[in-house]
Amino acid sequence: MNLPSVAFIGTGIMGLPMARNLLHAGFPVRAWNRSPGKLQALATLGAAVAPTPAGAADGAQVLICMLSDGPTCDEVLFGENGAALALAPGALVIVMSSIPVDTAVEQARLCAERRLRYLDAPVSGGERGAREASLAIMVGGETAAFEQGREVLAAMGRPVHVGPAGTGELSKLVNQLIVASTIATVAEGLLLAERGGADPAKVHEALMGGFVDSPIWRQHGQRMLNNDFTPGGPAKWQLKDTRTALAQAQKLGLDLPVGRLVDSLFAAMVEAGDGELDHAGLIRQLRRNNPLPE
Repeated sequence: MNLPSVAFIGTGIMGLPMARNLLHAGFPVRAWNRSPGKLQALATLGAAVAPTPAGAADGAQVLICMLSDGPTCDEVLFGENGAALALAPGALVIVMSSIPVDTAVEQARLCAERRLRYLDAPVSGGERGAREASLAIMVGGETAAFEQGREVLAAMGRPVHVGPAGTGELSKLVNQLIVASTIATVAEGLLLAERGGADPAKVHEALMGGFVDSPIWRQHGQRMLNNDFTPGGPAKWQLKDTRTALAQAQKLGLDLPVGRLVDSLFAAMVEAGDGELDHAGLIRQLRRNNPLPE
């Protein structure tokens, strides 16, 4: 069976292992990244390396975009010599970045004008999920487009079609609000254990298997115990997502008080210079907010 050719745009913390899994699954991949050095690992696995986004997209049947934000995706896809402009009619554009809902809807419209199919398919699961091809993939777009891209997406994780264009990004905003608030609560709990005289590592162990247990409790809680905040998901991107979620809620006339509070904590963390650290580093901000008595 001939697998569709894939152009992969953006091979950073998440994009690199995602593209690697496509290669392992047998998909022909041509990749582009703003920092060319990050492409070498893919080239050794058989990926073709393109000098421009349009060069990666030329002749591709599927274009995957895994960039930092909406404006960057717009520029790379639809700007001068944009990647989407190099695709033939009938090709599929899959934006797997976390971008605003309205941006995804507009991108879908621009693709339709060019007779391209479009999916917004953001992911959850962090760098580990990207490496293990176990990402949760929330997909918005037409059913026919989803069926066209299902096999490609399944090589990177578990795709679920949630509705029309934009609803994949809406699902990601739901995810990010829950992730951010859970990280904050885990950090508060471990700080309480730490300052109350318990062994936080033993508390962490004792609560496994109960209602508290979750990937965040296990993985991010362990990061907090180890004070290891090597970024899997940098705090600055967590803040971007909570801001986007709150803006979307405001458009819908919703007040999300927990979301607002957690957003303010991540904003303080970024302002304190910890924006490049993993979002589990929020415990550092809580410690700053609660200094030890002299």
